[in-house]
Amino acid sequence: MSELTAELIVDGSRPMNSAVSPDGRWVVYEVVPLSDADKHPVSAIWVATTDGSTPPLRLTAGTARDTAPKWSPDSASVYFLSDRAERGKAQLHRIRLDGGEAEALTTWKGGISQHLPLAGGDLVALTAVEEPTEEDERRERERDDAKVFGQRVRNARLRLLQLPDKEITTPDGSQDRHVVALVQRPDGGPVALLSWPTPELDPGMVDNEIHLFDPATGRTRDLGRAASSASSLAWWLAGTEWRLAYRATTPPAVVGGKAVLDLAVDHAGEHRNLTAGMPMCPTTLAQTGEGHLLALFADGLDTAIHRLDPERARFVELSRVDGHVGALTASRDGEVIAVDASTSYEPLDIHAGAPGGPLKRLSDVRPELRDVRWGSQERLSYKASDGVDLDGLLILPPGTTREAGPFPLVTLVHGGPYYRYADELMLSWALSGQWLATAGYAVFLANPRGGSGHGHEFAASVAGAVGVDDWTDIVAGIDLLVDEGVADPDRLGIAGWSQGGFMSAWAVGQTDRFRAAVMGAGISDWGQMVAAGEIAFYDARLGGSTGWEGTGPHPHDRLSPISFAAKVTTPVLILHGERDPNVPLAQGEYFHRALRHFGVEHEYVVYPREGHGISERAHQLDVLRRTRAWFARWL
Repeated sequence: MSELTAELIVDGSRPMNSAVSPDGRWVVYEVVPLSDADKHPVSAIWVATTDGSTPPLRLTAGTARDTAPKWSPDSASVYFLSDRAERGKAQLHRIRLDGGEAEALTTWKGGISQHLPLAGGDLVALTAVEEPTEEDERRERERDDAKVFGQRVRNARLRLLQLPDKEITTPDGSQDRHVVALVQRPDGGPVALLSWPTPELDPGMVDNEIHLFDPATGRTRDLGRAASSASSLAWWLAGTEWRLAYRATTPPAVVGGKAVLDLAVDHAGEHRNLTAGMPMCPTTLAQTGEGHLLALFADGLDTAIHRLDPERARFVELSRVDGHVGALTASRDGEVIAVDASTSYEPLDIHAGAPGGPLKRLSDVRPELRDVRWGSQERLSYKASDGVDLDGLLILPPGTTREAGPFPLVTLVHGGPYYRYADELMLSWALSGQWLATAGYAVFLANPRGGSGHGHEFAASVAGAVGVDDWTDIVAGIDLLVDEGVADPDRLGIAGWSQGGFMSAWAVGQTDRFRAAVMGAGISDWGQMVAAGEIAFYDARLGGSTGWEGTGPHPHDRLSPISFAAKVTTPVLILHGERDPNVPLAQGEYFHRALRHFGVEHEYVVYPREGHGISERAHQLDVLRRTRAWFARWL
């Protein structure tokens, strides 16, 4: 057995964007490095037989960013995007399974953002911004680039690539909106489009519209607004009627659990909630050529595969998979699916099989982890102070049992808040559970209210109330582990990234029981999030107000960690990406200045060039080592 190192965590790869071939024989997927060793990201396209009869084969070299693989209708070739010609600007390529080099199909000056091979094989739907004009090039050359809100918006519009002459056209009458998703009806009919007014998450995610484009006539028809945060368009057949389904936040909420909604496309009508009352949360939809609708559901710590019963318009469970499952795709007949999956001690890999299971692992992306000595991972089930059922995970140091306690305990809080800890391998640059366990800590991974996996009401309860019931849910789990002799009450730490970083900052202002805390890309002031965050509409619902309602105090002041900074005595490590658009750097800076003002022991670390997630190898290593050193110093 080998010991876990920081290099082992960040130097691996992960699979993503898998797609089953229409004939069900193959699955293609992308393999992406976990860290950026160079300023130009790279990835490779791989293909495997769905029955696992032959080893996976790498289709592209991985020396450029090769991404978003999709199959031709005849299952003979793979389309993908690559920036091999010009770094940072993707063009559409095609490679045949029977050998040969990839063929470049586009040279669009603005780059291609999405692609969808259409039935028949002669057309590919694309999304792309307008190519730069001479005036655009002059403005860039002369730095005449004043930004006026609402002007010169670079929306990715629908285009059509004609094969084999490689001509790109823009359909007449297509909407001048930013297209974020497209899917063709399985019988070769119209293409459903999901659009935003601009590429910005706010207002885009709340101003969704659905359209139908008919490749035969070139006409586009509007179907109206979709629910907030719509995604994952998929067609299904109800008798003889084709309906369009999608995943979105349960209406009319902005903060809450996701639902599967659908609508009739031939006549106007309300969007039905196909998952109303279900105590779990849909994560991904997949359509089949037979008109079946498949879905993945986050269900507690595990994942369930469902099929929609067309007669009752309700989802029926087909199988269950331990831990995390994502990225569901299906063959034309729906008899073969592919997912990426991870369990307690197995990293993310591509799996395939029948929807009813079992699924067979096809890839082996991280063989270097096979002999690592892991901390033992245990499922937790307990009740909140008000009786709500909760779950989470406990990781003990390698080679130990509960009887060896009490241990110093680090509580890790997930981001979101609409997210969850599934029973998967807890290994990443971001406050890794296994990394901390290797250093001798017991690690509590909490799933408080606001997260996914327990239905809409569980997730919606934090709207205007972050830091209330979700905080006491976390405390209940810590108290349980203390009472059971697992956790040493005098050696408690807390950490998290994003929403988890908020909760760490919140915790140290509510209690002095923690000896150390790590605030990673965390929120300190909800009003500032409305001012500068990229999803202000969502943050305003979480914090309960915007600040422009009138003179304060405002509801969000009572829920902002900065308001309680005078009470903080716990040493805090603040980590933040310099160019974070989601939780701007000012959030970490504000908390740093407050702690400095009150003389609180803390360390403030800013990672240059980084966004909300940390991608550069040296920075990921620093997060891992610095976090563990911080807890070693104080616990």
